[in-house]
Amino acid sequence: MTLVVLGPATEDIIIKNGMKESKVGGATFFQAFVYEALNIDYLAIVNLSNLDIIDKFPDKNKVIALLKEDTHFFINEYPNEDNLDLRVQLSNFANIPIFVDELKPILDKIDKIDAFVINPLNQYDFPRETMDYLKNFKVPIYLSIQGFLRKKDSLENDDGYNGILLDKNSNIQAIVNDTSGIFLDENEFDIMFEDNDFSSCNVGEIIVTNGSKGSRIISNINDNEIIIEPVEQKYIVDSTGCGDTYMAAYISKKLEAKSSLEAGNFASLIASEKLSSDGPYKKL
Repeated sequence: MTLVVLGPATEDIIIKNGMKESKVGGATFFQAFVYEALNIDYLAIVNLSNLDIIDKFPDKNKVIALLKEDTHFFINEYPNEDNLDLRVQLSNFANIPIFVDELKPILDKIDKIDAFVINPLNQYDFPRETMDYLKNFKVPIYLSIQGFLRKKDSLENDDGYNGILLDKNSNIQAIVNDTSGIFLDENEFDIMFEDNDFSSCNVGEIIVTNGSKGSRIISNINDNEIIIEPVEQKYIVDSTGCGDTYMAAYISKKLEAKSSLEAGNFASLIASEKLSSDGPYKKL
């Protein structure tokens, strides 16, 4: 199974209990650790300017950097240490798109691609032309929605970073159509599907995560909803990247021709294990 995982890795500041810590982040970064632990063949393609970030991946030989003029930067603050589901974010909203002419020479060298995993962190990362190009491969596409819904808050902090607002943009329907699965949290779901109407959304599955409350999987194929209970974790250390970890684990099982219920339960377990240690997923 060869997965091509696309999207930025980031420079992050994590603020908890008044303490600041610098870390590497981004969905593609967190997911690489899951695929590595599960012995899944993958290639991560990341857009950034800071090449030192590549050394933080579990295997830098499985990472290709698209060198840009900027790197995504996020400040993630957890104001309530007893509720790590609550997070306040700021971003520099780096404008560093991934273009077709950058991807083509890379993807043309891969004998067989089993699926694409696409992880935008804002609306600039994947232009419509890039999404259309990837769909032409006719392989499963799994898509994190959050970046496509993000836009700048008009207020900047003293360092020039903006808060993040969520909004359904005009291109989102065409972007998500013809994908195998889209991943989003409950807040993003409410914006994406205001009236709970999925009829115009040509997507295999909609996977909705809700932090410590579990997740649910909506099948557009048979109009079915599966509830995935959370796996209790007594030792909660770090929740950053849990949604990305869940997504990677779910995809890994789903592509093994497992049921959505099996994939969801497995993803819930892996996400719970990630909670118990600092940083990306570490196999217990």
